[in-house]
Amino acid sequence: MQQSPGGSPRHSGKYLVRDRIFGIGDDYWIDDEHGRHAFLVDGKALRLRETFELKDTERRVLITIRKKMLSLRDTMTIERDDQPLATIKRKRLSLLRNHYRVALVDGTELDVSGKILDREFAIEYDGELLAEISRRWLTVRDTYAVNVVRDDADPPLLIAVAVCVIRLAERERGDD
Repeated sequence: MQQSPGGSPRHSGKYLVRDRIFGIGDDYWIDDEHGRHAFLVDGKALRLRETFELKDTERRVLITIRKKMLSLRDTMTIERDDQPLATIKRKRLSLLRNHYRVALVDGTELDVSGKILDREFAIEYDGELLAEISRRWLTVRDTYAVNVVRDDADPPLLIAVAVCVIRLAERERGDD
């Protein structure tokens, strides 16, 4: 999970993400655990396919998320600097319905499992926890926390992964 030049600084910490990012169309801030703006979400409401951009505090695009069109299974893609970074889909042959695979273009694979629709799940690399997604720390309605636990992790990527798996799980359940 290499950080690209011009990307956001790497650091662990908790980020508060509003539920229902897709369909909002409005810009809003993802704040850090101290209440400071960390990332801006730009909903791109006028696009034909689901798209949003995660931007830094200077409004530079860090990550773009798109729902992949014409795919046999629901798939979402994450891009950085207009280049593919990751593809996310439900893990094949998994007995667990809430298990997703994130394939990064460098060959790295991340596993996402847990209660996706309840916003209680983990993102792991090779069995090691990278981020924990949870509502249990919060009193704010319609918000969940992405707790990045490794200092060398890529917070924008992990936030994007969390958003994607939630959206895929909702689509699978029929919530559009």
